[in-house]
Amino acid sequence: MLATALIVLAIPAASAAPSEAPFLPVASIQDLMLNQVDPSADLLWASVSSVITAIGTEEKQPRTPAEWLTVRHYAVTLIEAGNLLLIPHRQVVERGRKTDDADIPGLETPEHMQRAIDTDPAAFRTAVLALRTAARKALAAIDARNPEALTEAGGDLDAACEACHLKYWYPHSPRPP
Repeated sequence: MLATALIVLAIPAASAAPSEAPFLPVASIQDLMLNQVDPSADLLWASVSSVITAIGTEEKQPRTPAEWLTVRHYAVTLIEAGNLLLIPHRQVVERGRKTDDADIPGLETPEHMQRAIDTDPAAFRTAVLALRTAARKALAAIDARNPEALTEAGGDLDAACEACHLKYWYPHSPRPP
């Protein structure tokens, strides 16, 4: 009888709904960009290149299993950063703060960026999914050990980043001729 009573008492506690939301976004969009997206994208882009010098052309690409694993880490980080960017109610920057590049002419204010994201979350989601799709394409190229496909995925990643930045970060900045 005591065992039955203990089981009955434990049931409500086990089935009680958690008091917190499933996600608690702490990092801002800017934090994710500065700490995950930008470094990983830069290192992914730099992993395959052609350098032309006076003595010839040097083709840079991952060659060893360790080098491919390192590049894979960048792609996985980009994919997961995309997942983090999809968490609702993430702020562009911490309240009351400016973006790190606020002094550059043509950049939107964090309030304007936040309003644009909050007004049309589907458009922001589409932009993030483009980033994530490009990173998944890079991951597939890495797993196939295919530098040409990795270069192509890098172009897709650049296009996804630029499209998002043109919409949210610097839609009014001067364009080079």
